[in-house]
Amino acid sequence: MFGVKHSECRQIPLISGSSHSSSASTRRAPNHYLVNRASLSAGKLALAALTVIMISVACASYQAPQIKGIEAWINSEPLTIKELRGKVVLIDFWTYTCVNCIRTFPYLREWNARYADDGLVIIGIHSPEFEFEKDYSNVLQATKDHGITWPVAQDNDFKTWRNYGNRFWPAKYLIDKDGIIRYFHAGEGAYDETEKRIRDLLVEAGANLSDSPYEAFGEQPMDPAFTEASRASMTRELYAGFVLAELREYVRQSDFFRNLGSVVELKAPEDLKPGVIYFDGQWVALPEHTRHGRNTTGYEDVLSLVYSARSVNAVLTSDSGEPYTVRIMLNGEFLTEENKGRDITISAIGESFLAVNEPRMYNVIEAQGYAEDNKLTMSSNSDDFGIFAFTFGVYETGP
Repeated sequence: MFGVKHSECRQIPLISGSSHSSSASTRRAPNHYLVNRASLSAGKLALAALTVIMISVACASYQAPQIKGIEAWINSEPLTIKELRGKVVLIDFWTYTCVNCIRTFPYLREWNARYADDGLVIIGIHSPEFEFEKDYSNVLQATKDHGITWPVAQDNDFKTWRNYGNRFWPAKYLIDKDGIIRYFHAGEGAYDETEKRIRDLLVEAGANLSDSPYEAFGEQPMDPAFTEASRASMTRELYAGFVLAELREYVRQSDFFRNLGSVVELKAPEDLKPGVIYFDGQWVALPEHTRHGRNTTGYEDVLSLVYSARSVNAVLTSDSGEPYTVRIMLNGEFLTEENKGRDITISAIGESFLAVNEPRMYNVIEAQGYAEDNKLTMSSNSDDFGIFAFTFGVYETGP
């Protein structure tokens, strides 16, 4: 998302064989910093013109900046880099609706289980993308939902983010026993390499790992339907708030940008372009999200998009805090047990719904395999229906 000054660490040469990079999206945040969410994987992902970036860096003689400006701590009393001398510290920058961050959690949980007793300390620095992600109770619930038991620091004002010169969600900084940053990785992937670095630094710190031989956890497997398809591509991340929607053309209906913050009547064209959000009916365009503009009784107002992927996720919330349901259809039909996401409920009469009861990322579709040019439609009778973003996946399992 927002460009920041490069740190000394990221200016030194990349580790041989560990870099895969292409274009990365940029987006604005409340603090006007430029940040890139890194969507990483190897091989075909990088070749498919996705929004991907993978950076791994060896850092030499670079003192780790202090953790500062933290609003609250979860799972721990306040910690400092100085007091953790003698330990190996993994700083993980994340935000709880980020699908790329969520995909790394199984690896973080495994590393914590394997190496905490040997001196590894993981600290999650939660730097929020959306305003609702600043709420302590929301972050606390996210740590419970994802099994995050290591210390988490709420960096709501991006002070630690700036102190590290960070630019990515997720981003991992490995700090040795002397407080020196020795390794940096942005985004998903490179899990085996990162774990080897953890083990090397633990041994340097005096840990005896002879009783815990290295067992590769492996990378998250790609969907074969995607890797085997010719010229396959995955739909980019889409944002519904008017700031990014206009900047990146996530929405291309000119009336959407008329009377921002007020209810407008919108009409989608017959021909929907892939990778664009379309609205029919009454909607309100707000800086971070778009909200349904009225209460209805027959699902008259519809959000539509055409995408290519195996899985679809949506970041949703309720402005009033009241729960609501969203009716979901794919290519004109309700979802089934074969393609519904984990957060979808199929009614007794076969209709598919999403129950929105907290501000978070919801898994809407998990199909049997990758497919191109699917039409997703979402509608709700509630004027609380608020959409922030869509993300897509092409892994065998997961969001």
